[in-house]
Amino acid sequence: MRELNPPFLARMWAGASTLATPILRYSLRRRVARGKEILERLPERWGDDATPRPKGHLLWLHAASMGEATSLLPVLTALATSQVAILLTTGTVTSANLLARRLPELRLQDRVLHRFVPLDVPAWAARFLDHWRPDAVGFVESELWPNLLTACRARGIPMMLINARISAGSLKHWKRVPAMARSVLANFTRIHARGREDADRLRALGAQGVSSPGDLKFAAPQLPAEQAALVQLRAQIGRRPVWVAASTHPGEEAEIAAAHALIAAEHPGLLTIVAPRHPDRGPELAAALQAPRRGAGEPPPSSAGIWIADTMGELGLWYRLAHVAFVGRSLLAPGGGQNPLEPARLRCPVVVGPYTGNFTDPIARLREADGIDEIADATALAAAVSALLRDEPARRARAERAFEAVQLYAGLPAYTAEALLSLLPSSC
Repeated sequence: MRELNPPFLARMWAGASTLATPILRYSLRRRVARGKEILERLPERWGDDATPRPKGHLLWLHAASMGEATSLLPVLTALATSQVAILLTTGTVTSANLLARRLPELRLQDRVLHRFVPLDVPAWAARFLDHWRPDAVGFVESELWPNLLTACRARGIPMMLINARISAGSLKHWKRVPAMARSVLANFTRIHARGREDADRLRALGAQGVSSPGDLKFAAPQLPAEQAALVQLRAQIGRRPVWVAASTHPGEEAEIAAAHALIAAEHPGLLTIVAPRHPDRGPELAAALQAPRRGAGEPPPSSAGIWIADTMGELGLWYRLAHVAFVGRSLLAPGGGQNPLEPARLRCPVVVGPYTGNFTDPIARLREADGIDEIADATALAAAVSALLRDEPARRARAERAFEAVQLYAGLPAYTAEALLSLLPSSC
């Protein structure tokens, strides 16, 4: 359940009927055509998997998508020191692609098995659990599906909620069905909330065993970058001023273009890199902004201009190239924000818009450290970026403060790994 409202949850809790399963299978096949599913792996989505279960104790971890999976990587590294087999499920193709790349980079490909999570149909959940027989389960953030939870509880499998989050809006909805909230949260032996506000909201709904050791997103590793590409692009760009608008969402790119025009007036040769959250929007953005795009093999413009970085998994490259990073999904309402810690971890000064409600604690931490610029609109964005480009000492000091702020939770992955291992049978 990703911040679902209780009426929807109630319908889900009733379980999908036998009549609904052909419709769901058909829907999954249609998603293949849109690149949202992988054809040869569709059986995993209805719990049918011929992959052998690893011998011994098995810990199952579930992360909904790319962001949650990324935050879990340091925990996986910490767990690798144990002898427990790890099954990691996700629900999106982008997360599968991410893990196919990152697990080998972290030398975890022989320790962590990735599969797609089954849809929340009772028979499919049962088939999945009967095959894998996990000894303990960890769900990340708010990814709670009622039939999977019920099936785990029926089998006596201990469960933990990792980096738990619950918005003020979801709290309001849940309070309308308090018995259901208590029933869902009672499944968990341990709950690690990502922050104090989330912990208080969970306790208000009747959750037990809640602690708030910190946000795993603070403890994630630096985003990787291909060294050869970094060297090549640095040589291409030279000493030009560069900033990146990262993880942008529809509507923001027009504002970025307006900011680019204002900044370029003061900083000749300015290169503005626009890295949309969804790279498949690249052709559309290139046409709208009259800009070359990396996804088509086109180099950055040789003079002042915009370059569309419509590739997957290269944010670490852009944050290393840029002198300043604006983190998107924050400039226009309702927004919510994207992860501001990724550029901070790479000592790239961070600018965000006013709509960052999904990252309240990280933004607060960076604000307390004077490690972030928060702006209201495109004009203010241009002013903030221009000022940082103009003043290198101030820019470096801001970046260093942000970097120090995100180092506070270095021990959190190991702590989380220990909590997960404590759920396993004592023979582990």
